Amino acid sequence: MSIEVGEKVSGKVSGITNFGAFIDLGDRKTGLVHISEVSDGFIKDIHDALTVGDEVTVKVLSIGDDGKISLSIRKAVDKPQVTETKSRPQKTFNKDTRASNGSRPSNGGKNRYQTKKVEPQKDDFDSLLSGFLKDSEDRLVSLKRSTEGKRGGRGGRRN
Repeated sequence: MSIEVGEKVSGKVSGITNFGAFIDLGDRKTGLVHISEVSDGFIKDIHDALTVGDEVTVKVLSIGDDGKISLSIRKAVDKPQVTETKSRPQKTFNKDTRASNGSRPSNGGKNRYQTKKVEPQKDDFDSLLSGFLKDSEDRLVSLKRSTEGKRGGRGGRRN
């Protein structure tokens, strides 16, 4: 009985290790099913899925030059074809979230979905200066908050 890559064969679990299970394919041939190839889901302990003596159908993944046979149980299972695919909503990105040089915005990406209150523009120098000072103070406060909790560097908490 010759075994070829891609072929589905039946075998018997002959041994279990923490990294997989050895499958006796008959004709004095043994292959290994890695723990990641046992099931589609996560398996913490292979003993939960297989026991010695279980009859399993496996698919031959590869045959090494040294005679090692790599097997898969999960690829041997025929899955029904999904005819209807669920479409996931696509993410839309706002071009204004990045500065023109490709760096992150100065607010760290926060509040990118909130709209800024638009006030009517005032042309006199005093109102422009007070607006600038207010924005500057807000930026400094948010910068101070974000660096306060971090270790090292400037602005660390001092008691």
